[in-house]
Amino acid sequence: MIHLSGSQRILIMTAVAAERDAVVRGIRGSSRFDVRLAGVGSATAAANTASALAKGDYSLVISAGIGGGFVGRAELGSVVIASEIIAADLGAETPEGFCSVDELGFGSSRVPVESNLVSLITDALQQAGLCVHTGPILTVTTVTGSSESAAMLDKRVPGATVEAMEGYGVAVAAQIYSVPVLEIRTISNAVGPRDRSAWKMKEAFEALEAASSILLEVLT
Repeated sequence: MIHLSGSQRILIMTAVAAERDAVVRGIRGSSRFDVRLAGVGSATAAANTASALAKGDYSLVISAGIGGGFVGRAELGSVVIASEIIAADLGAETPEGFCSVDELGFGSSRVPVESNLVSLITDALQQAGLCVHTGPILTVTTVTGSSESAAMLDKRVPGATVEAMEGYGVAVAAQIYSVPVLEIRTISNAVGPRDRSAWKMKEAFEALEAASSILLEVLT
């Protein structure tokens, strides 16, 4: 169990109401957490997170929700804790291929996370019997819909585990306010061709609720 700063609360940002509701069920109404809607997409998530941080005193920010898992690294229904939060398509196309904003010299597409918290939460989830992984979580502006796009992202960020749409925005806002950040995703579908009949939304929301209940035990 880790003790965070004094009476400060933990801000959890989810994209949509169904994710928020799963987290709220998991934390069982604890006043230690403030669960808010980030909205869909990195820009909206950054704006809403920054607005919350400007008005409150928080010791930690968590981007939480469901996402797509890279085949072989994050199976359906599993939990992934980000080892790094990466804006995977922030950059430019060149004749030689994709060039990240880092390579262009215009900033950073990567936000570090609190590695000690990642280890503690991962261990706690494993001890609770949940299937959990750690690895880079990608933020994209367009969700992958083909095998070719999935392979391109996999090559661009070796070891990528999950793609979602809000983590980088939440993380940048947290970084601006000098608040530690984490990203937690549960897997509803595989990254690649869109086959909604194969998605496991119920299992992903159940895993999100279960993971949130562990946060209640670990983050005090």
